[in-house]
Amino acid sequence: MPAIKNKIYNIERVSWKKYGIEFLSIFIAVLSAFALNNWNDNRRDSNTENKIIAEISNGLRKDIEDIKTNIGGHQEGIRACKFWRNVIEGKQVALDSVEKHYLNLTRDFISIQNTSGYETLKSRGLELLKNDSLRSEIISLYEYDYKILRKFEEEYDEMQFHKNYFKELTIYLGPNLVFDEKGKVSKLDLPLEMSQTDKNILLTYLWKIQLNRSFVLHFYSDVATNVKQLLDRIES
Repeated sequence: MPAIKNKIYNIERVSWKKYGIEFLSIFIAVLSAFALNNWNDNRRDSNTENKIIAEISNGLRKDIEDIKTNIGGHQEGIRACKFWRNVIEGKQVALDSVEKHYLNLTRDFISIQNTSGYETLKSRGLELLKNDSLRSEIISLYEYDYKILRKFEEEYDEMQFHKNYFKELTIYLGPNLVFDEKGKVSKLDLPLEMSQTDKNILLTYLWKIQLNRSFVLHFYSDVATNVKQLLDRIES
């Protein structure tokens, strides 16, 4: 009997050892599969993050060019204000630039923003970006700076120069414009024949236009700085 009991004990011992090894093997296999799947997910997220960041970077480079164009346009608008102020005050001006300054005086601009990369990021989840400070800078640029810039250029009533001033300025300046055979403004008859009251009204318009252009230029400068800093962060 002791021999039989001992044999049974040895069988049970071998069985538990066998099952223990099999369980451990299965456990390791499952754990490895989970770890591999997790690694694949992280690698896929990392690749997606890099692609989105690259798309945002490319968009920001195009935005910089548009910002530069609009900055130059508003600066031309300010130069036009100075030109027409000199005309109204009877100072000497270069008459061959009348057409250019007349067009630039009330020219409006739109803010073209390449947001496809950011929209992709939002659709995938902002938390996809692991760098908290970089994510914060991106959100601030697209959700604040760009939206304010678009409102200034396209929605803010005081910044709609053509709608607000072109007709009024034409009433005062139009009679002195001279057109060539092609219908283009060629020169200006001087001096302007108008009362001091009318001159003051025109000077007020010019003051308001220049003030608002200077204001938006200041904001453009801040946005341009933010875009360049974000590009540097992304590239680093």
